[in-house]
Amino acid sequence: MPTFEMDGRHIYYESYGQGTPLVLLNGIMMSCASWQPFIETLSANNRLLLVDFLDQGKSDKMTGQIYDHGIQVQVVRRLLEHLSLTSACVAGISYGSEVALEFSVTYPEMTDRLVLLNATAATGWWLGDIGRAWNLAAGSGEAYYHTAIPIIYSPDFYTRRHEWMENRKKVLVPLFENSDFIEAMRRLTNSSENYDLRDRLDEVCCPTLVVSCQEDYLTPMKEQEYLVSHIRDCHHVILPNCGHASMYEQPALFVSLIAGFVGLTQVKFDI
Repeated sequence: MPTFEMDGRHIYYESYGQGTPLVLLNGIMMSCASWQPFIETLSANNRLLLVDFLDQGKSDKMTGQIYDHGIQVQVVRRLLEHLSLTSACVAGISYGSEVALEFSVTYPEMTDRLVLLNATAATGWWLGDIGRAWNLAAGSGEAYYHTAIPIIYSPDFYTRRHEWMENRKKVLVPLFENSDFIEAMRRLTNSSENYDLRDRLDEVCCPTLVVSCQEDYLTPMKEQEYLVSHIRDCHHVILPNCGHASMYEQPALFVSLIAGFVGLTQVKFDI
């Protein structure tokens, strides 16, 4: 099992393919295993690097600890150093996009390109109260599922793919009843409480792609519009009829946007 050590804790990662390094960062409930359907496509022309944040997947748990996104930024830095990489393209979804953004302003020299999916520059009252509702629902797998999961999807997808959602529920409810998992989720959720990069967005100095989803009710499109208006070299794509879980609702577009932007060469026009 490939791991590296950071301050006495073991961090799990996976590496696939060759080429330009691409670090793909997990959403809050995800792990390296969540990316399985996308590995072949995203590693076709890149060295795809997956990593479980602390308190996720196969990485060590932070039992009894209080932390913020800064520790996950250091996880990404240590991953690159462990692999003797001076820089990489960094992409993330949701929680992972926040860590990716913070990594880019903390280590601009290590960030070649940035892809932010379903991102926000700060945890405002809306997102903060949603996180607090998740924490209050912890202790009941059913309550946690119904509090946390429906809002992640667009109403159309949730209705049209209801059988798929019910199968997901059968997997997730027992997981949400696991005390170790749910305590890790509490800590991860709380790590976003004071997240705020609004005053540092002008420090992003690499080409950036921001991806919004028309029916994202967790991090609404207004949040990404703020990013686009404050990041210098920034491009914006909006996915119609799609919720916060863009990787599930629009998987082909999801991988196409990441692979295309990371592999894009400079385009010049003679006008």
